[in-house]
Amino acid sequence: MLIGACIGIVLTTIVLSSTRNGKIKAEYEQYIAELELEHQQTLASAQKRSVNTSRAVLKGKMAEQLAPIMPEFRYLPSDAKFLGDPIDYVVFDGYTDFRDGEGLAEDIEVVLIDIKSGGARLTKGQQAIAQAIQDGRVRFETIRIDFED
Repeated sequence: MLIGACIGIVLTTIVLSSTRNGKIKAEYEQYIAELELEHQQTLASAQKRSVNTSRAVLKGKMAEQLAPIMPEFRYLPSDAKFLGDPIDYVVFDGYTDFRDGEGLAEDIEVVLIDIKSGGARLTKGQQAIAQAIQDGRVRFETIRIDFED
């Protein structure tokens, strides 16, 4: 009888233990499945944001290049010189007319332009350049390079 009781206790412990382990295992498997689903959703959202950001950047780059032929651009495209970074254009407003003998040197104005589209804002560097211009910290220099034979 003692042997039967011991066997009963051992069997009961094994059955209860496996049932409890099965419940714990099922709970963790469900938790892992939820985490995998959340990860897939986060990944899809990140991919969508990445594509949208890439599109916005490409649209901005296109706007920068096409700006001189757009109606919002008030200057002659021949007066505009594309830099791209840190600002998009240096415009020598009136230079084409002066060069063609139709304008005066005093009418030439140098304008630095950055093209923005959508909700884009000036970078800190662009803001610093704008401030330098407003403060009059602009000059013209000539650098001569002499090549000796």
